[in-house]
Amino acid sequence: MTTSRRILGALAAAGATALVLSGCVAKADVAAGASFDVSSTDSACSVSGATAKSGTLVFDVANESSQTSEFYLLAEDGLRIVGEVENIAPSASRTLTVVAQPGTYYTLCKPGMVGDGVGKAEFTVTGDRVEVTGEDAEQKQQAVDLYAAFVKDQVGQLVPAVDTFVAAYESGDDDAARAQFPQVRAYYERIEPVAEALGDLDPRIDFREVDAVADGLDWTGFHRIEKDLWVPAQDALNADGETPAWQDWAPSTPEERAGYGDQLIADAQELYDYVHSDDFTTALEDQGIGGISNGAIALLDEVATGKISGEEDWWSGTDLYDFAANVEGSKMAFSLVQDFAASQGSEGKTLVSEIEDGYAALESALAKHGSLTDGFVAYSDLTEDDKREFTDLINALAEPLSQLTGTVLD
Repeated sequence: MTTSRRILGALAAAGATALVLSGCVAKADVAAGASFDVSSTDSACSVSGATAKSGTLVFDVANESSQTSEFYLLAEDGLRIVGEVENIAPSASRTLTVVAQPGTYYTLCKPGMVGDGVGKAEFTVTGDRVEVTGEDAEQKQQAVDLYAAFVKDQVGQLVPAVDTFVAAYESGDDDAARAQFPQVRAYYERIEPVAEALGDLDPRIDFREVDAVADGLDWTGFHRIEKDLWVPAQDALNADGETPAWQDWAPSTPEERAGYGDQLIADAQELYDYVHSDDFTTALEDQGIGGISNGAIALLDEVATGKISGEEDWWSGTDLYDFAANVEGSKMAFSLVQDFAASQGSEGKTLVSEIEDGYAALESALAKHGSLTDGFVAYSDLTEDDKREFTDLINALAEPLSQLTGTVLD
């Protein structure tokens, strides 16, 4: 039984109460001037304003660039991600809805979804902190506690699993390491947006080679180890589809394996320390209910931007494991806010029903190819029809899911 199912079972046993987070702000507050238009081009990120009062902020992002783009609201250090929308196709639009506390932030667009991005600009939020008030306060805090417990549980399982995985890798027991690789990653993939909010931690743990090269970073983490475990064939290409896999490449020496393995252990421990810190608790409370619903959206975006194309686990072909774990984490986050969304009248109930149907259809399609418990087929075994089915189902779920944050914040 997966951790997400265990926690969902606990929710059911606790009773059918509406579970939401802090930061519920009336729609009238949005209409009062907290809505911004964003234009993402190849060279600029133009936001229609640079200041707002604390509370619900809505950024309507239009991608006017020639590339798929992303939009970020960053914390004052310019590294931590407060909110994001990914995978915005050219000529398409997406909406980011967040609850922002007073402070200094930065807006940024990333055409092509790699590199440092363009148009980074300061964004100031004034006013008072948004506090939890009213009869829903207890349920909101319960949702915060449940989501924090889920994240801590996943990271708590990740750390020892990484230790065991690295021990096999460093000792040269590649068969054992290959068997463990997709299972270890599942713990991380369910809660990946938490690590993404910590600056360069996610790049150290989970960057693909092509991403590290594009950003000028040392390539470490799961995918660096993956390439050692699944040695590329002489005629193989890297994930960019152009560079020969053996160009400037040699399998790691035992000393290099020790370095990569020890770094992954240290990075997993850093993530563990963070999710058990006051900073993590404060971040959850500051982001409020929008933080959880945006996490559900971000995890589905992870599927759309890497797993569905087979580019994530380029050497091992274990993308469906990551795919399934992302979906589990996304559904878990959704489960904590769905009752509150459904309480927003008939439109909310319809939205929740559409999202539930979307998850069910996606899970059914995944089940045709295996499971996290029993294993999935290699990504190369999927037909073009299989990939097209997944793409259609992800797009069908992404549309109503993108409305979730705005609905629960009404």
